[in-house]
Amino acid sequence: MSTSGLKAIAPVPTANDFLDIVLSKTQRKTPTVIHKNFKISRIRNFYMRKVKFTQDSFDEKLGGILTEFPVLDDLHPFLSSLMNVLYDKNHYKLALGQLRTARHLIDQVAKDYVRLLKFGDSLYRCKQLKKAALGRMATIMRRQKDPLAYLEQVRQHISRLPAIDPNTRTLLICGYPNVGKSSFINKVTRADVDVQPYAFTTKSLFVGHLDYKYLRWQVIDTPGILDHPLEDMNTIEMQSITALAHLKSCVLYFMDLSEQCGYSVEAQCKLFHSIKPLFAGKPTLLVINKIDVARLDDIHPDSRALVQEIIDQEGVQCVQVSCHSEEGVMDLKNKACDALLAHRVDNKMKGTKVNSIINRIHVAQPKPRDDLVRAPFIPDTVKARKKYDKEDPEKKRLLKDIELEEGGPGVFNINMKENYLLANPEWKEDVMPEIMDGKNVADFIDPDIAEKLEALEREEEKLQAEGFYESDSDLFDSDDEREEKEAKIALSHKIKSQSIKKSKKNQSRLPRTAGLRTLSELTSELTASGYDPSRIQDRAELIAKVQGAKRKRDDAEEEDVDMGASDDEDSDEAPEAWMDVDEDERSPKKRLKTNSGGVASKREPRSNRTTAGLKDQGQFDKAVKLRNLGQRPRNMLAKAGESDRAIRVKMPKHLYSGKRKGGKTQRR
Repeated sequence: MSTSGLKAIAPVPTANDFLDIVLSKTQRKTPTVIHKNFKISRIRNFYMRKVKFTQDSFDEKLGGILTEFPVLDDLHPFLSSLMNVLYDKNHYKLALGQLRTARHLIDQVAKDYVRLLKFGDSLYRCKQLKKAALGRMATIMRRQKDPLAYLEQVRQHISRLPAIDPNTRTLLICGYPNVGKSSFINKVTRADVDVQPYAFTTKSLFVGHLDYKYLRWQVIDTPGILDHPLEDMNTIEMQSITALAHLKSCVLYFMDLSEQCGYSVEAQCKLFHSIKPLFAGKPTLLVINKIDVARLDDIHPDSRALVQEIIDQEGVQCVQVSCHSEEGVMDLKNKACDALLAHRVDNKMKGTKVNSIINRIHVAQPKPRDDLVRAPFIPDTVKARKKYDKEDPEKKRLLKDIELEEGGPGVFNINMKENYLLANPEWKEDVMPEIMDGKNVADFIDPDIAEKLEALEREEEKLQAEGFYESDSDLFDSDDEREEKEAKIALSHKIKSQSIKKSKKNQSRLPRTAGLRTLSELTSELTASGYDPSRIQDRAELIAKVQGAKRKRDDAEEEDVDMGASDDEDSDEAPEAWMDVDEDERSPKKRLKTNSGGVASKREPRSNRTTAGLKDQGQFDKAVKLRNLGQRPRNMLAKAGESDRAIRVKMPKHLYSGKRKGGKTQRR
């Protein structure tokens, strides 16, 4: 469990709030109406339910607190020690123990009073017992004022702790105050630790994260440690000691040889030796910081000897950095990460897991079959290949060089077709075929199109030279007349388009005048263009004859219908007359006019469809009656009567009597 797992703890209410929550819940969730005239068993059950419900509510709330706060013995040793340093293990356990005891006492009180309530002989006595039970429970809870306040403070502090995972790859930074630990973590991670020129700026653990070799690492910045006995250390220093003792990490011990931190080199070396037992079994780096002020070679020989003694120890690497000028910062990060990875691999190799894996691996060692030396074959071209050298004038031109020559990134465009393998290298720059509707457009282009176009152009020039197109101007009497006619056509089209329905507006349509041409106009234009209009004239005459004959026949039929309308309407001849009409006349678009100017109805159908399938009129009447009877209930529901239009009871009893529940009480 990491510290992030401790953060999901619900707020702990104060003792008074606790009572308000539980007692108001009891009032809301249990019945509230009781009378002395009720049966005694009902009165007892009423008050027993109150007591039991209150006890359950206390139990639930206290149980939630006890389960959410972590048990120190179940936590990772680092988290357990950290909580001991920050909150004092005994105080913490005592607070949780008091709440556990309170829960048990409340259960006992409820049990005792429920037993007494079973023998309550009146409403008054049962009520007094209930009051006593709830009063004693409230007294027990009020005594828990201090433990609840303490636990709420602990909860708030836990939520502000950094999310440290004790099992992940960790770089741990330690050393005297003000030697540059926070400056380093700010450089290599996105953490924003406060940096000031005085000691103990960092008062708690800070965590930053970085990525190295596609792995996530956490870097922990610890508060500065002073060289004095463990029992004299304060809470700030003890956090660092706890982290050093329990986290599997790579330790970076920072030293300031310039002594700007306020501590001598001798004191810093002494601290390293005193906390060295905590580094046991961990890769350690001695980081000499602030080399922009003083390097290892610049210091006094005596101090140099003390530092060299540390460097010569087994498993200690020395790195010189400057967080101010950023010299060696990335090198330190890489060295620390590599050292921890190597250490983790070594630990895994030492364990028993490796044996089970090695047992399953068989490494085959080939044995020589004779004394003949078979050297590996390396082609001459590979041997002759020169290593790339920037300064070599005869070097192979890379794409990067071409890019720089032709304008650099953003200007240079890479030629994707350069490496195409085609039969003819000239084809590389050909335009790619266009595909439309799944077909290659090039397949549908005539290869001789250019020649045909040339021939057409020559023909056009010839016609123009002969004056073929000059006859167009004869179609109109003059330029003014032509302009006037065009304006009329445009105006009529505009007027027409305004009256068109919205749905038709987007349809392209010609003006009415565009289609109206007399036969003589058409024949004269065709003759001028060199066409023979005789066939069109013959066809027009034929259509005129047919339409004239049809018009005569329609007029004759209209007269017959007008005469027939004055006769008896039930005449038997009507069906026969209908049958003699042509197929064209039978279409529903034809409407027959009557003498009165109205529209005559078509012939009556031969049979009445409403009575189809029924024996006689009596049977039909009975069917209608039954149908109406079946519809009556639905008609009654649809047409609400007078009584449904007003609500007589303005205050319904179920809404306005007894205890109110949440929500609105008005009816509408």
